Amino acid sequence: MSYCSKYFITLHAIMNCKVIYKEEIDSTNNFLREYENGNDITVVWTDFQTAGRGQGSNHWESERGKNLIFSILIHPKNVNAAEQYIISMMTAITISEYLAKSLHREVRIKWPNDIYVDDMKIAGILIENCLSGCHIKDCIIGIGLNVNQQVFESDAPNPVSMFLIDGKERNREEVLHSLLNLFTEKMEEFDVGEIRTKYRNSLYRRHGFHQYLDANGTFCAEMVTVEDDGHIVLRDTENHERRYAFKEVAFVLEKNEKIE
Repeated sequence: MSYCSKYFITLHAIMNCKVIYKEEIDSTNNFLREYENGNDITVVWTDFQTAGRGQGSNHWESERGKNLIFSILIHPKNVNAAEQYIISMMTAITISEYLAKSLHREVRIKWPNDIYVDDMKIAGILIENCLSGCHIKDCIIGIGLNVNQQVFESDAPNPVSMFLIDGKERNREEVLHSLLNLFTEKMEEFDVGEIRTKYRNSLYRRHGFHQYLDANGTFCAEMVTVEDDGHIVLRDTENHERRYAFKEVAFVLEKNEKIE
Protein backbone atom coordinates (compact mmCIF):
# COMPACT_ATOMS: atom_id res chain seq x y z
CA MET A 1 0.00 0.00 0.00
CA SER A 2 1.42 3.41 -0.93
CA TYR A 3 2.04 6.18 1.59
CA CYS A 4 -0.49 8.36 -0.14
CA SER A 5 -3.36 5.88 0.20
CA LYS A 6 -2.29 4.64 3.62
CA TYR A 7 -2.25 8.09 5.20
CA PHE A 8 -4.94 9.81 3.18
CA ILE A 9 -7.00 12.21 5.29
CA THR A 10 -10.52 13.07 4.17
CA LEU A 11 -11.48 16.74 4.31
CA HIS A 12 -14.78 18.14 3.13
CA ALA A 13 -14.68 20.93 0.57
CA ILE A 14 -14.34 24.30 2.30
CA MET A 15 -17.94 25.20 1.46
CA ASN A 16 -19.05 22.20 3.52
CA CYS A 17 -16.84 23.02 6.49
CA LYS A 18 -18.39 24.83 9.39
CA VAL A 19 -16.63 28.16 9.88
CA ILE A 20 -17.37 29.95 13.15
CA TYR A 21 -16.45 33.56 13.91
CA LYS A 22 -16.08 34.83 17.47
CA GLU A 23 -15.29 38.48 18.18
CA GLU A 24 -13.44 37.46 21.35
CA ILE A 25 -12.58 34.10 22.84
CA ASP A 26 -10.18 32.69 25.41
CA SER A 27 -8.52 30.39 22.89
CA THR A 28 -9.62 29.01 19.53
CA ASN A 29 -7.98 25.68 20.42
CA ASN A 30 -9.87 25.57 23.72
CA PHE A 31 -13.14 26.30 21.92
CA LEU A 32 -12.72 23.39 19.52
CA ARG A 33 -11.57 21.05 22.27
CA GLU A 34 -14.98 21.45 23.92
CA TYR A 35 -16.98 21.66 20.69
CA GLU A 36 -19.21 18.73 19.71
CA ASN A 37 -19.17 18.38 15.94
CA GLY A 38 -19.37 14.69 15.16
CA ASN A 39 -17.12 13.93 12.21
CA ASP A 40 -17.40 17.34 10.57
CA ILE A 41 -14.50 19.69 9.89
CA THR A 42 -14.82 22.86 11.96
CA VAL A 43 -12.91 26.13 11.80
CA VAL A 44 -13.14 28.91 14.38
CA TRP A 45 -11.48 32.31 14.02
CA THR A 46 -11.48 35.40 16.18
CA ASP A 47 -10.42 39.03 16.49
CA PHE A 48 -8.83 38.50 19.88
CA GLN A 49 -7.80 35.73 22.28
CA THR A 50 -7.76 36.47 25.99
CA ALA A 51 -5.62 33.39 26.69
CA GLY A 52 -3.79 32.84 23.42
CA ARG A 53 -0.74 30.65 23.71
CA GLY A 54 2.03 29.08 21.72
CA GLN A 55 4.00 25.90 22.25
CA GLY A 56 4.25 24.95 25.93
CA SER A 57 3.74 28.02 28.15
CA ASN A 58 4.54 30.60 25.47
CA HIS A 59 2.15 33.52 24.96
CA TRP A 60 1.07 34.69 21.51
CA GLU A 61 0.90 38.48 21.16
CA SER A 62 -1.76 39.77 18.77
CA GLU A 63 -3.36 43.21 18.57
CA ARG A 64 -7.17 43.04 18.52
CA GLY A 65 -8.59 42.79 15.01
CA LYS A 66 -5.22 43.01 13.26
CA ASN A 67 -4.15 39.41 12.75
CA LEU A 68 -5.55 36.06 11.75
CA ILE A 69 -6.10 33.75 14.70
CA PHE A 70 -7.87 30.49 13.97
CA SER A 71 -8.02 26.77 14.64
CA ILE A 72 -9.08 23.82 12.51
CA LEU A 73 -10.56 20.62 13.91
CA ILE A 74 -10.00 17.61 11.67
CA HIS A 75 -10.41 13.86 12.10
CA PRO A 76 -7.43 12.04 10.59
CA LYS A 77 -7.86 8.53 9.25
CA ASN A 78 -5.20 5.93 10.04
CA VAL A 79 -2.49 8.35 11.18
CA ASN A 80 -0.41 6.61 13.84
CA ALA A 81 0.36 8.49 17.03
CA ALA A 82 4.07 7.88 16.44
CA GLU A 83 3.82 9.68 13.10
CA GLN A 84 1.62 12.59 14.16
CA TYR A 85 4.31 15.16 13.35
CA ILE A 86 3.39 14.77 9.67
CA ILE A 87 0.35 16.99 10.34
CA SER A 88 2.60 19.73 11.71
CA MET A 89 4.84 19.39 8.66
CA MET A 90 1.90 19.70 6.27
CA THR A 91 0.46 22.71 8.11
CA ALA A 92 3.81 24.51 8.09
CA ILE A 93 4.22 23.88 4.37
CA THR A 94 0.73 25.23 3.69
CA ILE A 95 1.40 28.49 5.51
CA SER A 96 4.89 28.97 4.11
CA GLU A 97 3.75 28.39 0.51
CA TYR A 98 0.87 30.84 0.92
CA LEU A 99 3.16 33.51 2.36
CA ALA A 100 5.87 32.99 -0.23
CA LYS A 101 3.33 33.54 -3.01
CA SER A 102 1.66 36.50 -1.28
CA LEU A 103 4.81 38.32 -0.18
CA HIS A 104 7.20 37.29 -2.97
CA ARG A 105 9.77 36.51 -0.29
CA GLU A 106 11.63 33.44 0.86
CA VAL A 107 9.75 31.86 3.75
CA ARG A 108 11.28 29.31 6.11
CA ILE A 109 9.97 26.86 8.70
CA LYS A 110 11.68 27.22 12.06
CA TRP A 111 11.59 23.96 13.97
CA PRO A 112 9.32 22.94 15.51
CA ASN A 113 6.34 25.21 14.85
CA ASP A 114 7.18 28.73 13.62
CA ILE A 115 7.16 30.38 10.21
CA TYR A 116 9.92 32.88 9.46
CA VAL A 117 10.60 35.51 6.83
CA ASP A 118 14.33 36.18 6.95
CA ASP A 119 15.08 36.12 10.70
CA MET A 120 11.61 37.28 11.77
CA LYS A 121 8.64 35.31 13.02
CA ILE A 122 5.43 35.87 11.10
CA ALA A 123 3.34 32.87 12.18
CA GLY A 124 3.12 30.12 14.75
CA ILE A 125 1.41 26.75 14.94
CA LEU A 126 0.05 24.86 17.94
CA ILE A 127 -1.26 21.34 17.32
CA GLU A 128 -3.11 19.26 19.91
CA ASN A 129 -4.07 15.65 19.22
CA CYS A 130 -6.60 13.38 20.88
CA LEU A 131 -5.60 9.74 20.59
CA SER A 132 -7.69 6.61 20.28
CA GLY A 133 -5.46 3.63 20.85
CA CYS A 134 -2.37 4.10 18.71
CA HIS A 135 -4.09 6.41 16.19
CA ILE A 136 -5.12 10.06 16.18
CA LYS A 137 -8.86 10.51 16.68
CA ASP A 138 -9.13 14.30 16.59
CA CYS A 139 -6.58 16.95 15.70
CA ILE A 140 -6.84 20.66 16.54
CA ILE A 141 -4.52 22.85 14.48
CA GLY A 142 -4.13 26.32 15.96
CA ILE A 143 -2.57 29.02 13.76
CA GLY A 144 -1.60 32.60 14.47
CA LEU A 145 -0.59 34.67 11.45
CA ASN A 146 0.53 38.30 11.79
CA VAL A 147 -1.36 40.11 9.04
CA ASN A 148 -1.89 43.84 9.66
CA GLN A 149 -0.20 44.56 12.99
CA GLN A 150 2.30 47.42 12.82
CA VAL A 151 3.69 47.58 16.39
CA PHE A 152 4.68 44.67 18.64
CA GLU A 153 5.10 45.40 22.33
CA SER A 154 6.15 42.06 23.81
CA ASP A 155 9.76 40.98 24.29
CA ALA A 156 9.39 38.19 21.72
CA PRO A 157 12.39 38.20 19.37
CA ASN A 158 11.81 39.69 15.95
CA PRO A 159 8.05 39.51 15.28
CA VAL A 160 6.90 40.76 11.89
CA SER A 161 3.63 41.01 9.96
CA MET A 162 2.64 40.83 6.32
CA PHE A 163 1.94 44.59 6.47
CA LEU A 164 5.40 45.39 7.81
CA ILE A 165 6.96 43.46 4.94
CA ASP A 166 5.09 44.89 1.97
CA GLY A 167 2.95 47.77 3.35
CA LYS A 168 -0.32 46.19 2.22
CA GLU A 169 -3.33 45.96 4.52
CA ARG A 170 -5.27 42.75 3.94
CA ASN A 171 -8.78 41.49 4.58
CA ARG A 172 -8.24 38.81 7.20
CA GLU A 173 -11.25 36.75 6.12
CA GLU A 174 -9.90 36.60 2.57
CA VAL A 175 -6.55 35.44 3.93
CA LEU A 176 -8.34 32.78 5.96
CA HIS A 177 -10.21 31.39 2.96
CA SER A 178 -7.06 31.37 0.83
CA LEU A 179 -5.26 29.38 3.51
CA LEU A 180 -8.16 26.97 3.93
CA ASN A 181 -8.34 26.34 0.20
CA LEU A 182 -4.63 25.56 0.10
CA PHE A 183 -4.95 23.43 3.24
CA THR A 184 -7.71 21.45 1.53
CA GLU A 185 -5.48 20.78 -1.47
CA LYS A 186 -2.66 19.56 0.76
CA MET A 187 -4.99 17.28 2.69
CA GLU A 188 -6.49 15.79 -0.45
CA GLU A 189 -3.04 15.04 -1.90
CA PHE A 190 -1.40 14.06 1.40
CA ASP A 191 1.71 12.49 -0.07
CA VAL A 192 3.79 11.79 3.04
CA GLY A 193 7.08 11.46 1.19
CA GLU A 194 6.59 14.77 -0.62
CA ILE A 195 5.49 16.53 2.57
CA ARG A 196 8.59 15.43 4.47
CA THR A 197 10.91 16.41 1.63
CA LYS A 198 9.36 19.86 1.24
CA TYR A 199 9.42 20.41 4.97
CA ARG A 200 13.10 19.55 5.35
CA ASN A 201 14.06 21.63 2.31
CA SER A 202 12.23 24.62 3.81
CA LEU A 203 13.83 24.55 7.26
CA TYR A 204 15.18 27.75 8.77
CA ARG A 205 18.98 27.58 9.23
CA ARG A 206 19.06 24.41 7.17
CA HIS A 207 22.66 25.09 6.16
CA GLY A 208 25.71 26.28 8.03
CA PHE A 209 26.68 26.47 11.70
CA HIS A 210 24.55 28.50 14.10
CA GLN A 211 24.18 29.09 17.82
CA TYR A 212 21.82 26.92 19.89
CA LEU A 213 21.00 26.66 23.57
CA ASP A 214 20.28 23.51 25.58
CA ALA A 215 20.34 22.60 29.29
CA ASN A 216 24.15 22.71 29.27
CA GLY A 217 24.47 26.14 27.66
CA THR A 218 25.08 27.57 24.22
CA PHE A 219 26.89 25.70 21.47
CA CYS A 220 27.50 25.95 17.74
CA ALA A 221 26.07 23.30 15.43
CA GLU A 222 24.71 22.57 12.00
CA MET A 223 21.35 20.96 11.32
CA VAL A 224 21.42 17.34 10.19
CA THR A 225 17.69 16.68 9.86
CA VAL A 226 14.30 16.72 11.51
CA GLU A 227 13.21 13.13 11.98
CA ASP A 228 9.81 11.77 11.06
CA ASP A 229 8.66 11.93 14.69
CA GLY A 230 9.70 15.58 15.04
CA HIS A 231 13.06 15.24 16.82
CA ILE A 232 15.76 17.58 15.55
CA VAL A 233 19.29 16.28 15.00
CA LEU A 234 22.23 18.71 15.19
CA ARG A 235 25.95 18.14 14.65
CA ASP A 236 28.27 20.28 16.78
CA THR A 237 31.74 21.57 15.89
CA GLU A 238 33.31 18.46 17.42
CA ASN A 239 31.31 16.33 14.97
CA HIS A 240 29.03 14.95 17.69
CA GLU A 241 25.37 14.47 16.79
CA ARG A 242 22.80 15.73 19.28
CA ARG A 243 19.14 14.69 19.16
CA TYR A 244 16.44 16.82 20.80
CA ALA A 245 12.70 16.77 21.38
CA PHE A 246 10.54 19.90 21.60
CA LYS A 247 11.71 22.40 24.23
CA GLU A 248 15.01 20.61 24.79
CA VAL A 249 16.95 22.99 22.55
CA ALA A 250 16.40 26.54 21.32
CA PHE A 251 17.72 28.69 18.50
CA VAL A 252 19.83 31.62 19.68
CA LEU A 253 18.44 34.65 17.87
CA GLU A 254 19.57 38.24 17.58
CA LYS A 255 16.80 40.74 18.24
CA ASN A 256 15.71 43.53 15.91
CA GLU A 257 16.97 42.08 12.66
CA LYS A 258 16.43 44.58 9.90
CA ILE A 259 13.97 43.91 7.08
CA GLU A 260 15.64 44.25 3.70
